[in-house]
Amino acid sequence: MNRLDNLYQELILDHNKNPHNFGRLDPHTHYSKGVNPLCGDSYEITLWVKDDIIHDLRFVGSGCAISKSSGSMMTDAIKGKTVTEALLLKDQFLAIVLGTGTDANRSELGRLAVLEGVKKFPARVKCAALVWRAVEDALLVREGTISTE
Repeated sequence: MNRLDNLYQELILDHNKNPHNFGRLDPHTHYSKGVNPLCGDSYEITLWVKDDIIHDLRFVGSGCAISKSSGSMMTDAIKGKTVTEALLLKDQFLAIVLGTGTDANRSELGRLAVLEGVKKFPARVKCAALVWRAVEDALLVREGTISTE
């Protein structure tokens, strides 16, 4: 096993065991739920966006180690970014895990690039992409919804 594979496994295990930003954010300005009916992964994303900046976000739900780790790393990566920057990072991440990315995409991702390893397992790509698709939905489709539940 090479060094990148070791780092991939370590990060997946660490973020799965100790996910960052895990829980529900209330109140929030944006919400979405991502579900993978094939494997049962299900996560809700709540964000607080003001003046086009993602000030805070959380995710909650259940799923495999890859989907939970991806959610944990995603929340760290897009917190404090503009909506446009977050959506660009989402595009770069998806390109890398789908195997269509470039070295430029990889360099923009930082630590997220270690999740590129999921492209070796096509069934797991959907696991890594699930929370990213939910954030995209929250930011583009459900913009402006407010919940205080």
